[in-house]
Amino acid sequence: MSLDDGLPRLADVIAAHGLRAKKSLGQNFLLDFNLIMKIARAGGDLAQVTVVEIGPGPGGLTRALLAAGAGKVIAIERDRRCLAALAQVAARYDGRLEVIEADALTIDWSRIVDGPARIIANLPYNVATPLLTGWLAADPWPPWYDCVVAMFQKEVAQRICAHVGDKTYGRLSVLAGWRCEAQMMFDVPASAFTPPPKVTSSLVRLAPRPTPLACDIDKLQTVTRAAFGQRRKMLRSSLKKLGGASLLERAGIDGARRAEELSVEEFVALANRL
Repeated sequence: MSLDDGLPRLADVIAAHGLRAKKSLGQNFLLDFNLIMKIARAGGDLAQVTVVEIGPGPGGLTRALLAAGAGKVIAIERDRRCLAALAQVAARYDGRLEVIEADALTIDWSRIVDGPARIIANLPYNVATPLLTGWLAADPWPPWYDCVVAMFQKEVAQRICAHVGDKTYGRLSVLAGWRCEAQMMFDVPASAFTPPPKVTSSLVRLAPRPTPLACDIDKLQTVTRAAFGQRRKMLRSSLKKLGGASLLERAGIDGARRAEELSVEEFVALANRL
C-alpha cells in the first residue's frame, strides 16, 4: 500500500537517498503503509497533539502520523543521511514537522517539547531500553508525555508488560509497572522490515500513572538490579550487600522469597527502606 500524500513510495525514497539500513544504528525500515498506519492509529486521536518520534529514518511513520492528523511531529534523527528525505516530508506538511538532528539518548526533553506530547516510534533496537528507562525516570511526574506507543523486540516488550509470577517478569517490568500501565498492542513479523531482523517485534503502549507510589528511582533501580541479578537466589542472599535480612525485615518481606515473587509495591517498599 502507498500513502496518498503526494510523496514518493518509501522504497523509492530509500533508493533515491541511498538509505541502506545501518546495523550499528539499530535501523530496520518499515515499508508497508497498512502496518505503518496501524501503528499511527494505535497512538489514539492525534488532532492537536504534539508527537515525538525517535529514529524516523526515511519518514514512513512520520508521514503516517501527519496524515493521521497530528498537530505537530518532532522527529529526532541522528543519521544525517535521512535528513534530505525528511526535508521532503517537512515541505509537504508545511509547519507541522520539525526535524532535529540529535542522539535521542542525550536530549534534554524540556528544551525540545513545549507542553504535553505523545511518544510514537519504531525505536532503534540498540537504544530502545535505555530510552524507555530514561522516560520512566522523568522528573517531575506526571511526565512531559501523556503516552508512549513504541516498537520493541518482542522479548523486551514481554519484559516491559510482565506481571509478578510471569516467566518474563524482571527489573524492567518493575520499573514500567511502578510508573505506567503497560499493554502489548500487537506483534510485527520480521518479514515486515527491511532488512528483516532476526526477531519478532511488538508494539507496546505505556500510559503514565498520575500518582505512582512515592519512591526514589535510583534506589528502586539499585534494589531491582541486585534482586534480579541473582534471581535464582533467595532475597536474603541476593540483597546481602544492601542490608540483606535487616532490609527485608524493615520492609516486612520474607527473606526466603525470590525476586520474581515480589510485587511492584514490595520492591518500592524495599527501595524506600534502603
